[in-house]
Formats: sequence, C-alpha cells, structure tokens
Amino acid sequence: MTEFRVWAPTPERVTLVTGDERVPMTGGADGWWSAEASAAPGTDYGFLLGDGDTPRPDPRSRRQPDGVHGLSRVFDPGAHHWGDGDWHGRPLAGGVIYELHIGTFTPEGTLDSAIERLDHLVDLGIDFVEVLPVNAFNGTHNWGYDGVAWFAVQETYGGPAAYQRFVDACHRRGLAVIQDVVYNHLGPSGNYLPEFGPYLHQASANTWGLSVNLDGPDSDEVRRYILDNVQMWFRDYHVDGLRLDAVHALLDHRATHLLEEMAIETDAASATLGRPLTLIAESDLNDPRMIRPRAAHGLGMTAQWSDDFHHALHVNLTGETVGYYADFDSVGALAKVLERGFFHDGTFSSFRGRTHGRPIDRERTPTSALVVFAQDHDQIGNRATGDRLTATLDEGRLRLAALLMLTAPNTPMLFMGEEWAASTPWQFFTSHPEPELGRATAEGRIAEFARMGWDPSVVPDPQDPETFTRSKLDWSEPYGDRDDGGDLHARTHALTRELIALRRARPELTDPRFGTVRVEYSENDRWIVLHRGALAVAANLGDAPVTVPVSGHVLLATDAGASVSPSGLVLPAASGAVLASV
Repeated sequence: MTEFRVWAPTPERVTLVTGDERVPMTGGADGWWSAEASAAPGTDYGFLLGDGDTPRPDPRSRRQPDGVHGLSRVFDPGAHHWGDGDWHGRPLAGGVIYELHIGTFTPEGTLDSAIERLDHLVDLGIDFVEVLPVNAFNGTHNWGYDGVAWFAVQETYGGPAAYQRFVDACHRRGLAVIQDVVYNHLGPSGNYLPEFGPYLHQASANTWGLSVNLDGPDSDEVRRYILDNVQMWFRDYHVDGLRLDAVHALLDHRATHLLEEMAIETDAASATLGRPLTLIAESDLNDPRMIRPRAAHGLGMTAQWSDDFHHALHVNLTGETVGYYADFDSVGALAKVLERGFFHDGTFSSFRGRTHGRPIDRERTPTSALVVFAQDHDQIGNRATGDRLTATLDEGRLRLAALLMLTAPNTPMLFMGEEWAASTPWQFFTSHPEPELGRATAEGRIAEFARMGWDPSVVPDPQDPETFTRSKLDWSEPYGDRDDGGDLHARTHALTRELIALRRARPELTDPRFGTVRVEYSENDRWIVLHRGALAVAANLGDAPVTVPVSGHVLLATDAGASVSPSGLVLPAASGAVLASV
C-alpha cells in the first residue's frame, strides 16, 4: 500500500482517485489529507476536491503524461541507476555557463536528443549547462515560464526519467547542471493550486499574474512547497545549482526572506550530498545584499545575473539606446561595470525615473558572483523579432563581443548557438491549446511592440508553430559545409574555443578579486583596456583604427591586423586582443 498525502485546507473533503477506486481521505487541522491505496509506479491518480467530479492533478505530481489537466502518475525517483558516483561537483567561480532550451537545442527537442550534443559542449570548454525551465506546462512547446506543475518534468521533453538520464550524462562528461526554476508566478492554464489552498495572494500581482503567497496566512506551507521543490532538484535529480527566475517579484515581508531560507536549505543539502551547490538569482534590484553571505547579513545567493554588463556591452557594440539602454551610451559605462560590477549603484536611472542600486563591497565580494553575457534568452527572445546579435553586427563586432564577455572578471554565460554565431533567431513562442488564450497572447505581443514603434507585421505570432520551428538551432552551421556564411560560423566557433581555453590557462582571467581589476579607456577614441595582473585585454569599439597605449606580446587577437608598435597596440576597427607582459 502507498500513502498519499496532499495539503488542501480549502475544500471540505478530498477523495483520492486511483483507477476505478475512490478513497475518502482523512483530514487534519493542519490542512493535510491522507489515504492509503495500492499504487505501484506507473499508476495514475488524482484528487476530487469537495463536490467536484473532475479529479485534479497532485500539486506535487512528479509526472503528467497526459498534460497538466490530466491525472498524475506515480514516479519512483529512486529507480534510476546513477552512473555519476565519481562526480563531486564544482564551484561556480572560474566556470563558464552555457544556457540552453531543451525544445530548441536540437531538432527533436528532447532531453535524450540533447545528450547527443553534450560532447560539443565539452569540446567547447563549458563547465555548467544551464537548462531553461522544464517544469510541466500546458501545450507542446513553450519557453518554460508558463509552468504550472513545479514538481513534474515536461512530458514532451521526455519526462522525469529522461531528465535523470540527461543529468547523469552531463556528470559523466564533467558538466555541472544548473536548472532554471520559476517560483514567482504560475502559468495561465492548468494552475489548480488555488483550489487546494491559498497558494496565491488574491490582492497582489506582478507582471505575470497573482503573486505567490509567501507571507500571508498559511504561507508556511506554501514556502515549504517551494523549499521541498528546491530539495527535490538536488536530491532526486542530482542538479548542481538552480537559477531563480525574477526574484524581485517574490513578494515577501517576513523577517527571514524566502531566498535566505533557500540558501540555508541549499547549504544543508550541500553538506549532506558532499558537493558544492549553487544558487543564481535573476534580480534587477542591483542590491549587493543578494550576493552577500548570510554570515554578513546577506541573502546568501552564490551569484546573480548582471543585466548592467549586458546593457553596457550591447550599446557599445550596436549603438542601440532605446528604453533601458539609454543610460549605457558610453565607453565609460562599460568600464564601470567591468571595474565596479553594477553601473546603477546609487545613480539615477532614466528608464525607471529614479535613483537605482547600491555599490558592491568590492573588498569582500568575488567578481564571480556576477554572471555576465552578451546574449541570453530574454535579451534575444524579448526583442520584437527574436533576433540575435548575428543579425545586426558585422563579424568584427561579433568577435569583440566574445572577447569582452569571455575575458570579463565575472562568470561568463553563452546562449546556445552563440558560440558559432548562429543565424537562427530565438523568438517568443507558445502553444496554448485554448483558442482564446492563444489569441490574447498573440494580440498582446503585437500591441506591446506597436507601442514601441515596431511594425506589427514583423512581430512573429507566438502561437504559429513556425515561430517555434524557426527558433531551433541549425547544427549544420558549426559542422557543415555551407555557402551562406559557413566560414563565419566556423571562425566564431574556433575563437570561442580559443577564448575559453585561454581563460582556463591564465589564472589572471579567473581571479575573483575585484582588487585585481583595473580599466583604462578613451571616450573619444572608443578604446578600452582591462588590466588583469600580467594580462591586458584591449578593445577598439570604434569604426577607425586606433593605437592603444598598452604593451606586451599578443596571446590572442580577434583580427589578424592587430600588431604591437613602439607607441602601443595597433588595433583595426572593431577588434581586440589579449596581451601578456610576462
């Protein structure tokens, strides 16, 4: 017999449904209901709430074979025979992250097909594979941020057993796995949690819907629901870290913030499992408390994403200054994020119309605590046409983007395909089965960009299956013979490998001390030099050749025309080089 338990303080009675059997559940004052039934792995089950006649899936369901509206299926996470016994994890500092989306990483869009491409990442020099959300959502394809079954792995990706095979395969190749998780909202279809209990704040909302109840009545169990999910990824799926989506949308006024509780539980799991575990927050608060250790009264996140770095690099490469890019229109902005971490560290943000951020304590904070990127899923997919830098930049500037990101003093992250200058876009796509929801999503997307001055006709319909198909990587680009720019892909791929190898070979490039970082730049001539011990990374961001006042021998150059002269390093337009003085 198997005991089924569910927290459901809202309905007056709960009935367990397994096959043709209906078993009344016994409830307690704490809102938990329990019942026993014969249910081997593979058994489908659900819960009837009150007088309802349609069983609801388990809020902690591990598998939803018939979608998020169907019955749950019993899954035994202990059935997998792990082969990663020699895997002892690795710390984030010094590593390189690769962000990928299972549905578009390969033509098949499954976890098993992704395994077949892992050797590509090993050859590239990647240390961490960061997987966009895989929790179950309604439909066949989605970015992953519309998930409603947080404990289940999306069935179209292969389900939970395939996820275990994927992590196992990564570890056998020396790759750590970071799973992107969403705790700040639930998707618009298949969210039955409010029928069970007060999982959501009915009086407050964020960009994506009602806020999760983290600090209201009965929030203890809601928080436990999230913390148990954190533990599940570490314990049952052997992941090495979690990337926490939009933590600024976690509305929590309790004395101990949910993020700090996550850090406490993660540290405990790390001690139990005997390997380092990582928490990376996506936060736009520019609050150093996020990455300050708990012992120093911080929230204890290992790292956070750095939008400021992206914005500064993007503006200096593309010249785009619309919206939140406006404040970053200077070489000095790039210099500041390289040297000080945050650009807005108590400065006025024109996009927000107010002062934003606070300075990082550079004496006590490692540079690795900021994850930096030239492109990511948001900064590509949330553009009107989902265009990558490849669509707008020439080869010189694409190579410059790779140079500056992969030699930055922080933790660099590549978005899938960036390593070969992929020509495929990565667009916003959905597959809502409900016609009304699909239509509202498409119309809302068009209206959003129309307000920004975009021609509505160029905005892809997220519900069109072709939008999803167009976003899949073309693996003939880095490895095939092509007449339409194949050489660009091969050259970019080779440069990326060379830069990651140099990062591993020279300890100056992974030194996490802010004190070792010094930046010089010229606003007029548009050059910048990042000094890291005996190394100097020089970049010409302008359209004309410049001579940069730096000496040494060239270890790597993005353009064959780079040369050292008595007066300094001569750099062609849109090029850069790494020099060593010893």
